[in-house]
Amino acid sequence: MKRRGRAKALVAMVMAGVFGLSGCGSGQAAPPDGGVLAEGKREADTVVLVVSFGTSFQDTRDITIGAVEKAIADEFPQYEMRRAFTAQKIIDKLRERDGLEIDNVAQALDRAAADGVERLVVQPTHLMNGLEYQEIVDELEKYQEDFEQIVIGEPLLASDADFLAVSEAIAGVAAGEDDGETAVVFMGHGTEAESNRIYGRLQDVLADGGHGNYYIGTVEAEPTLQDVCTALKEAGRYKRVVLRPLMLVAGDHANHDMAGEEEDSWKSVLEAEGYEVDCQIHGLGELETIRAIYVGHVKDAVGRLEGGR
Repeated sequence: MKRRGRAKALVAMVMAGVFGLSGCGSGQAAPPDGGVLAEGKREADTVVLVVSFGTSFQDTRDITIGAVEKAIADEFPQYEMRRAFTAQKIIDKLRERDGLEIDNVAQALDRAAADGVERLVVQPTHLMNGLEYQEIVDELEKYQEDFEQIVIGEPLLASDADFLAVSEAIAGVAAGEDDGETAVVFMGHGTEAESNRIYGRLQDVLADGGHGNYYIGTVEAEPTLQDVCTALKEAGRYKRVVLRPLMLVAGDHANHDMAGEEEDSWKSVLEAEGYEVDCQIHGLGELETIRAIYVGHVKDAVGRLEGGR
């Protein structure tokens, strides 16, 4: 990509702490499946790029990723909003299956630079400052000379206030399940990065908030499903388990690893343990409270951007 030849660019790359989506082929940010822009006069030199892992499940994409994007666009009608996914396999699948063109991060950055964007706000929809979040940061560092400013928003779970807000949000969706015999189990993805500790921290916040019947496990890290099963047995009072994904979208993991009929799915394992299991397949992005957290992170990022002018 041709560089603009600027002198040292002013870059405001603000990182989250350790606790810490459709870029259309045309470069426009109003895809038909949910990335809707608010109407109004825009500042042509500034773009908000919302970066998500992505999903090939169209129904959940519209009401989670698309809903987060729309909430951000509605809050900042003066800026154009664009989408990028980080999962190339999903991007390729959507192109081949649905004819839907979505940029990966590098493509979105190339497009923004070619379009003459000067200031870029990048908001990942990832839950934590993990490996994928860091990969976005690393990619942005390659483009420092292509923009006057780049700022990146924090992931969903970064501050104490974030943990409290998320705990209240997920407790709220299952508020009617506190009957003494029902456990609510959230399935997170998990990561080998140090940021995997967010799951234990969120579990503690839930417990401190009086939600002792809420449990968090992960698909690919710790706590495992077996850890959750052990905790349920130790409690000794549960007859029923409500399963929900602790992920932005209710995609492949939610539909297969959590609620699938295979013998190793969370649903099947818990049923084999003798529990009545109710799978509620809803991504976090469906919750207004969760979307508001992302909007708040964009506000913080925009504040740093404007402060650097």
